[in-house]
Amino acid sequence: MLNDKTILITGGTGSFGKKAVARILEKYRPRRLIVFSRDELKQYEMSQQFPDSQYPCMRYFLGDVRDAERLHRAFQGVDFVIHAAALKQVPAAEYNPFEAVKTNILGAQNVINAAIDQGVQRVVALSTDKAANPINLYGATKLCSDKLFIAGNAYVGGDRTSFGVVRYGNVVGSRGSVIPFFLKMKETGVLPITDPRMTRFWITLEQGVDFVLWALEKMCGGEIFVPKIPSMNILDLARAIAPECKTEIIGIRPGEKIHELMIPRDEARKTLEFDRFFIIQPDFRFWTRRCAWNEGKEVPEDFEYSSGTNPWRLTVAEMREILKTL
Repeated sequence: MLNDKTILITGGTGSFGKKAVARILEKYRPRRLIVFSRDELKQYEMSQQFPDSQYPCMRYFLGDVRDAERLHRAFQGVDFVIHAAALKQVPAAEYNPFEAVKTNILGAQNVINAAIDQGVQRVVALSTDKAANPINLYGATKLCSDKLFIAGNAYVGGDRTSFGVVRYGNVVGSRGSVIPFFLKMKETGVLPITDPRMTRFWITLEQGVDFVLWALEKMCGGEIFVPKIPSMNILDLARAIAPECKTEIIGIRPGEKIHELMIPRDEARKTLEFDRFFIIQPDFRFWTRRCAWNEGKEVPEDFEYSSGTNPWRLTVAEMREILKTL
C-alpha cells in the first residue's frame, strides 16, 4: 500500500520513528518518506544513517506539532501520516503539565486539522497503555489525544481522511523505559524495585512498528487497535537482566500503577477480539455502514485487558533472548 506514496512520520527521529523508517525502506518503495521533528541534530544524524545517495525518497522537515501553520505546509501532498510525536516521560509531564498539554493534546488537534485540510488519506496515532483509566497527566493527555483522533473521523464529513489509533504497552529498550535503567544500575549490584507485584505489557520495537504499519493498511477509521502481547512481573524482569544483583524495594512512584490496562472494563461492550489483536469500536452511527470486522467476537461484559491478569507471560529465558537483540 505504501509503494509510490508519500508518508510523513511526526516525531520521526525518536525510537519508533527511526525503526519505522528502516522498516518502510526495507519493505516498500515510497515516493517520499518525510521525517518531521524539531531536533536538527537528530535529523542530521539520521540523514547519515539514511543518506540521500542511497535513499532519494528521504526528506527531513524541521517543525513542531504545536505549530499548526507548519503542519499545514508539511502535510501538502502527503498520503499517510504516522503520528508518533509526544512528550511521554511521566515525571516530566507531571512537572511541566502545560507543555505536555500543548504537545500531546493541542498537537493532536493540529495534526487532525492539517490532515483534513490537506486531504491526507489515513492517519494512525500512537497511544499507550497509560491512556486507559489514566492516573497521571501523561496518560490523561494521551487519552484526550485518542478521543480527538477518533472524533476526527466525524469532523471529516464527506472528505477522504480517516483516523485510527494504535495502543500498546512498554517497548523493550526504548528511551526512558526501565530496561536501560536496570542495565545501568546492574553495575552497582543493586536494582531498585518500586513494588514486587508490579507487572507491565511488553512489546519489541519491531513488533510495534509492524503492528502500526498493518493497522495503517487495514483501518477503516475510528478504531483503537490493541495487539495481544505478553506481560511480565518486575522481579522476573530484574532476574532476566541481572540475576546476580540484589533488589531493593523503594515504593511506587507518583503516577504509577501496580498493573497497566490497555482495555478498561467500561470499554468491553465496544471491544471485538481477534486471534492477534483487539479492536475498540467507536460510537459512531455510521460505523457499521463504513466497516464491519465480521471475524471478531464480542468479549464478555466484565472483560478487561490488564497486565496483571493477562494469561500470556514472558519467561525470564524469553526476555533474555529479546535483550540479546538490543
